[in-house]
Amino acid sequence: MSETHSRRQFAKITAATAAALTFKPFYILHAKPKVDGEVIGHGSHRYKVHQGWGNLDASQFPVNNCHEMVQDSKGRLIMVGDEVKNNILIYDRSGKLLESWGHEFPGGHGLTLWNANGEEFLFISDPNIGKVFKTDLKGKILLTIEHPSKVGAYKEADPFKPTETAIGPDGTIYIADGYGSQWILRYTPKGEFIDKFGGSGDGDAQFSTAHGIAIDYRDKANPTLIVTSRAHNAFKKFTLDGKYLSTIFLPGAYVCRPVFKDDTLYAGVCWSRLRYLNQTPNSGFVTIIDKSNKVISNPGGTKPEYKNGELQLMLQEKPIFMHCHDVCVDNDHNIYVCQWNAKKTYPVKLERV
Repeated sequence: MSETHSRRQFAKITAATAAALTFKPFYILHAKPKVDGEVIGHGSHRYKVHQGWGNLDASQFPVNNCHEMVQDSKGRLIMVGDEVKNNILIYDRSGKLLESWGHEFPGGHGLTLWNANGEEFLFISDPNIGKVFKTDLKGKILLTIEHPSKVGAYKEADPFKPTETAIGPDGTIYIADGYGSQWILRYTPKGEFIDKFGGSGDGDAQFSTAHGIAIDYRDKANPTLIVTSRAHNAFKKFTLDGKYLSTIFLPGAYVCRPVFKDDTLYAGVCWSRLRYLNQTPNSGFVTIIDKSNKVISNPGGTKPEYKNGELQLMLQEKPIFMHCHDVCVDNDHNIYVCQWNAKKTYPVKLERV
């Protein structure tokens, strides 16, 4: 997709939806939150809400922001947050706490699990201190990647606030500098700098909040890289060496990182364009995308609609979520939702029905 075509498409969609929004009652912000047991979502991807699934004793295991969650090979659900009393909370699927650790990640934000031939590691991104850490599953730090100026990739004054990592099939480490200078940086498995691509801007190969990153193995013979460009309401697709391929435009949805389960892509939506097409507080939902990159369900959001092959504006429909920051999908295709700026709530479970 060319840059010109991408901009024309955005203008066309926003113009078409603006008129519809003019007379739409914005009851959503004033509605009361729904109780447990409500079923949300669309089509074959519908879910029962369990708001209290991850609740713990906040005096012993407090959270500030539940940023991200992954599942290890034992089925344990590992959550990272920015509360240094326990950056990492590890749950079983019933919501029971199994383990907690981590006191050195004041901005604990991104969490990536890497299974290296049966041995599992975590990559923790901390934008507050500008570092990425590789740890074992007990929290032992094995590798630290610091400001890119140390390897000549940035100037010292350039901000480096990494939000996410992805690990390539050969062990290449990809770092998304989503709150900093908007580059995607590549490192060897040993932490040696390779190169960078992207940067800040509105070009197809550039980013506006490169918040998340993941390897897309849906075409097993040709894995690619999917990068969030959150303020563009988009995921952008690249080759593994950083060449731009295409854009998945998600109008209205400020998506966080892409999460893959089988042939389906899931993402938390932190905000939607609820009022006058602006980013609106407390307007999050979850979006689900099939192998052909078509949105098929929006739990908590409006039903996805296509006109002449173009996706229409997506909004929060029910005030179940505030700001969905990440999702984790288990082997039964249940979804666990982590939220930012949500009154210090624990993860919410969406049970597939």
